[in-house]
Amino acid sequence: MLQSVDLRDYMITNPIKVKEDANLLDTMKIIIDNKVSGVCVINENKSLVGVLSEMDCLAAVLKANYNDVGVGLVNEYMTKDVVVAHPSDGIINVAQDMLLKKQRRRPVVENGQLVGQVSCRQLLAAVSKFSK
Repeated sequence: MLQSVDLRDYMITNPIKVKEDANLLDTMKIIIDNKVSGVCVINENKSLVGVLSEMDCLAAVLKANYNDVGVGLVNEYMTKDVVVAHPSDGIINVAQDMLLKKQRRRPVVENGQLVGQVSCRQLLAAVSKFSK
């Protein structure tokens, strides 16, 4: 049975991140090249301001194609209202909330700064470790 442990033990400590004024096409290449489903978006102070998912990118490309315009910048398409976790949050509670909200990833923030990210993959690794 999975015990409650701190998220700090399973989070990615250096998640892929882009600046909010990054070009969306360049960011899509980062997502594709790194084989991730999304990236954290930060501002000039390195504070989390959103996340950009594959679905956000797909919506942007379809909108640009339909309107016959360029795709623009990350901050035009990113999800801004982001639920975050704290490194000391219990992994069980975070997993339950991510499942409830149908989220694949959750940024981890401490003192206003992005310090990591947890994804379904890290949660599955935790379950696998404690199921032995």
